[in-house]
Amino acid sequence: MPELLELRREQRTCIVTLRREHKLNAISSELERELCAALDRNELREAACVVLTGGARAFSAGADLNEMRGLDPAAIVSYYEGTGDFAERVAGLPQPTFSAISGYCLGGGLELALATDFRIADEHAVFGLPEVGLGILPSSGGTHRLVQMLGPARAKELILLRDRVSAPEAHHMGLVTEVVGEGEALSRALIHAERLAALPQLAARVTKRVIDSMSEGARSAGLELERLAYGLLAQTPDAEEATERRLSK
Repeated sequence: MPELLELRREQRTCIVTLRREHKLNAISSELERELCAALDRNELREAACVVLTGGARAFSAGADLNEMRGLDPAAIVSYYEGTGDFAERVAGLPQPTFSAISGYCLGGGLELALATDFRIADEHAVFGLPEVGLGILPSSGGTHRLVQMLGPARAKELILLRDRVSAPEAHHMGLVTEVVGEGEALSRALIHAERLAALPQLAARVTKRVIDSMSEGARSAGLELERLAYGLLAQTPDAEEATERRLSK
């Protein structure tokens, strides 16, 4: 099976590229395993900064719905104890991290982007969290991070009210750091990454940790609540019917 993820170094930055383009970089358990393994590789651990990116069509269109269907509560707990912790692993990286976003950035893909410190989007990128329409909710840290990042009102707007949000709208909300021209997200993220790489590395890493610690609060409780809620909602007829409709399109 071809690798679903590519690592390469450019100067002092490690670029992690999702390579499941035929599925719009939908996040499967195998992709999660490759991502978690990549986070422990020396070329990433020794880099001054990390940039996550996808293809021109999609950063990631979300979770692979086929894999999550029909999981019972025990299987869902097991999933979060394993590869389902991928976004937390990204959030826990000590060095500054960026997402360079083109195309679709939806569901679990947006949750992955939210786990990075900075999000650079090209002008045609599209953001959204469709989970509630499928009878579930964002459960890879997205609900908790959005409340911390944007406040409860904006989080409700994005999760409950808005289907899709354009890159300029996302920037206005504070969801993305910067909007650039089409095809320029990765190059712009690398410019920022190299600027940060030029800083004293210990100072950059400690500062990141201090800022994260100030904003986290009861993060562990929020994550557990998300996961318990997902385990409950994923068993409902509404979730099964909505997923069936989506997959049949």
